Amino acid sequence: MRSLVLLITLLAGCRPPADSPVRVTYWEKWSGTEAAAMQAVVDQFNQSQDRIVVEFLSLSNVDRKTIVATAGGDPPDVAGLWLNNVYSFADRNALTPLDEFMADTNWLARYVPVYADMCRYRDRTWAVVSAAAVTGLHWNKRLFREAGLDPDRPPRTRAELDEYAAKLTKRDPQTGAITQLGFLPQEPNWFVWAYPQWFGGRYWDGQAITLAGQTEWLRWVESYSRRYGLEQIKTFSSGFGNFNSPQNPFLAGKVAMVVQGVWMNSFIERFAPGLEYGVAAWPAEQPGFAMADADLLVIPRGAKHPREAWEFIQFVASHNPHAKSRDELRGGELLCFLQQKNSPLRDWSPFFTTQHPHPHIRVFRQLAESPNAIHIPKLGIWEEYRRELLMAFDAVRLLTRTPEEAVAFADERMRASWELHRRSLERRR
Repeated sequence: MRSLVLLITLLAGCRPPADSPVRVTYWEKWSGTEAAAMQAVVDQFNQSQDRIVVEFLSLSNVDRKTIVATAGGDPPDVAGLWLNNVYSFADRNALTPLDEFMADTNWLARYVPVYADMCRYRDRTWAVVSAAAVTGLHWNKRLFREAGLDPDRPPRTRAELDEYAAKLTKRDPQTGAITQLGFLPQEPNWFVWAYPQWFGGRYWDGQAITLAGQTEWLRWVESYSRRYGLEQIKTFSSGFGNFNSPQNPFLAGKVAMVVQGVWMNSFIERFAPGLEYGVAAWPAEQPGFAMADADLLVIPRGAKHPREAWEFIQFVASHNPHAKSRDELRGGELLCFLQQKNSPLRDWSPFFTTQHPHPHIRVFRQLAESPNAIHIPKLGIWEEYRRELLMAFDAVRLLTRTPEEAVAFADERMRASWELHRRSLERRR
């Protein structure tokens, strides 16, 4: 009996005191300098109060690990996901709606519209933006000069893009082999999903798949393979190095124009310092066309400390509007400054605006604020749709299918997939 009393006393002594801080677990996808940037924000939050301690853990495959942990009943309190994860996680009932925490119905109004819209799905708020991104056309000014083009005047339409691409392409005078390309639709292939909308099309109307008959974007892709020669393009591009290396074709001066994101400057600084480049909207009929993306914070369903998690998320969504020095930056603005990204917030502090390390940050701000900035469709099976678009793209650029065949095949498959997904959603509701 005395032993039992002693054991109970010892176990009671191991319990944290009632007034000890709540420990919030936070899983995030970032590594390296991006993880260090978020750690600085976590440290700032932890030092700002003594009731909550956020424990930050950088994980690979954070989306898979979060969904598995949620299904097993032991999720983190906060998870940092990619945008495409949010809609599929919501459809699986794997997220905690955030609306109940938002006393202010205009809470999302702090964000630029394209970023605020990302957070809403099926009439609920499921996520909050941590770091923003937006894409634009990047061009090599030295190569423009060598081609007789104005280095400060990028192409403004797709017709001009094709015209510039031809002028910026070089071949070996002896063999005819390509030695430099002005532009290549598949370099990189990350934003192929946006091509239909770039051409004025639509692939989802909120109720059904609407890809059928949209072939103009694929005819344009096909034209590059035919104009420059499929085999010659294959030979030339086989010499491209990894994106994250000095052999990246844009950094190495092999491709004169690429569509890339706000993150590109950090790679230029690392692997091609001194590269003179410009940034502008995608060349399109719609002024200011751009593709926006973001990293988002969510509270998985079943999180042990949802209210404390929300308090941390609120901190990340905040900033010091009067910051005039690096030390005065706060919350998400500090994160975006350290990651060299544009802030998703409508208002930027004086220091963030004037001292941002990205030389073209104002351009990215304008692109994000453009009424023609888009983001991925709010579709729980978007990843499957994206793969179908990429397969159609590859089939056409490799000249194994006509644009009409590729679109019809992708449309048929996605209509069937959507019908299955729709029925699944109805059963869950």
